[in-house]
Amino acid sequence: MTSMNITINGTNKNVTSAGTLSDIVKTYCKYPKGVITELNGNIIPSALWPQTKIQDGDTLELVAFVGGG
Repeated sequence: MTSMNITINGTNKNVTSAGTLSDIVKTYCKYPKGVITELNGNIIPSALWPQTKIQDGDTLELVAFVGGG
């Protein structure tokens, strides 16, 4: 697998080219079920994460909702 550069929440990361959005969320988010993803400015529903390929130069925002009181 070759590597590529993507941006996650404003930070440059080097990842493998075979990754999907699902792989990225599982790697970088402790609780994936509470995450909203934005890929290159577009919100991606969680049902589409497994088939959404990540490509070199992509920009992701991973937003996790945290409860508390």
